[in-house]
Formats: sequence, C-alpha cells, structure tokens
Amino acid sequence: MTDSTSSSWTGMVPVDDTALAVTDTRGPGRPLVYLNGSYADSRPWRPVIAELDSGWRHITYDERARGRSKQSADYSFEACVRDLDAVLGATGVERPLLVGWSYGAALAAHWADRNPDRVLGVVAVDGGIPYGLTGEEGRERIRRLFRRMRWLLPLVRPLGMAARMTADQHADINIEANEVNAAIGPVLDRLTCPVRYVLATGGSLGGGQDEMEKMRAALDPVLARNPNVKVSAKVASNHSKVLAKDFRAIAAAVRETAAAHDQRAR
Repeated sequence: MTDSTSSSWTGMVPVDDTALAVTDTRGPGRPLVYLNGSYADSRPWRPVIAELDSGWRHITYDERARGRSKQSADYSFEACVRDLDAVLGATGVERPLLVGWSYGAALAAHWADRNPDRVLGVVAVDGGIPYGLTGEEGRERIRRLFRRMRWLLPLVRPLGMAARMTADQHADINIEANEVNAAIGPVLDRLTCPVRYVLATGGSLGGGQDEMEKMRAALDPVLARNPNVKVSAKVASNHSKVLAKDFRAIAAAVRETAAAHDQRAR
C-alpha cells in the first residue's frame, strides 16, 4: 500500500514478520534518515524537518508496533538495525546522514560503525552516550517503573509516546537499551564519520536531573579520544522536549555535520 503526494512517497516496507510505515519526501538534497526514541513514532521530528525545509530528502519511519507500523515477535535492538537496513533498501538510499534521538542515537552510532563506507554522518540527540543502568538492580528498577506506568501506556499511545506492547515488553526494550548504551564507548571510538551531539538539560521520565547530567558527562572521555565526535550544542530543554523546543539547534547540527563531511571531501 502506497500513497504519493507530488514527489513524496508513503508506504509499508516489509521486514522479517512485520511491515514498517515509511515516508520519503524524495527531496532534491542529501538524504536524512530520522531514528526515533524508544517508544515514539516519527511525529516528533516534524519541527526539525520544517526547519530544514525542502532542500533535504527527509525519510521517517515508525519502528515495530509504533505509529502505523505492524507488530512483531522481535523488538530487539538487532531487529531495529535490520529495520534501518530495510528502509534504506526500500528507498534506495546509499549514503544517509542519520539523525537519532535517544534510542535512535544509539542505533545511528551502531549502524555507522558497521557501515563506515556508507554513512555520511551522525547527529545524536541526547542519546548514544556510554552510560546505562545495568545489572539486576538496574533491570529491576526499570521493571518497577514500567509496572507503575502500566495503566498510563494505553492513554499516551495515541500521542505517539508508547508502543502497542505490554508494560513488560516496554521494560525489556529499555533494559536492552541501557545495556547497549553502557557498552557503546568502543563503538563511538571507532566512528570515522562526522558525529555531532545535541545534549539536553535536566531530567527525563525515569531519570532525575543529576542522573541525566551524569549520563551526559560520560560523553567527555569519548570527545577527548575521537576528534570526529563533537558536541554541536547544549540546549536548555529536557530529554522529552528537545525535539519540540530546540529543533533549530538540531537542524544546525545537521548542517554542521554535512559541512564537516564536505570539508573532508575537498
């Protein structure tokens, strides 16, 4: 099923046992592929896309059981990597600039590490940082959080803030995401493309201000080790509101990353 408006394309891309809702503006510029937060659909990227306007090719998609995408038996991080490959294959994009928020930032870093000759650059928005809750204590803390939120998830799902999953499945995704982030340091050290971070301020759901600022500080050793990785901006909004309130800083980081790539190519 597809729907075309002008040159844009919207359709379902099959992968594994599911299908992903994908939109490709087919704009004239470089392809930007937006990678969502853990349970979000693609709607939060709209202010960033509007700020960058039509000079870019914007590709958004909903992950499994988010937004208009279908459910699956596999919600693992590796499944998300396969989903990104499927979207790139379906849209014919050979060298994307990946723009990831939270969970999507870690996904962008991992894909760039595995495909160094295929990635133009990475913009990581308040995620993909070597810090996470691990061990049984961390896992139980996450499980308790989602058990408490069990009644809330169906209410925020229409707003694109939860997936069509059980509370336990939400917790499993968060547990794995924390483990992926805790171990992401060597991945960031190996990145050879331009990488620009936009860091938020303050706390988030499940993490207080002190803990979130400790997480952001964990990026400092990576910045010292790998000159390809830089912070483009530290903004005033928190983790949840950063796309809505600081979209201009994110758009500027996209332009900065593309310019850094061009500078190398000269």
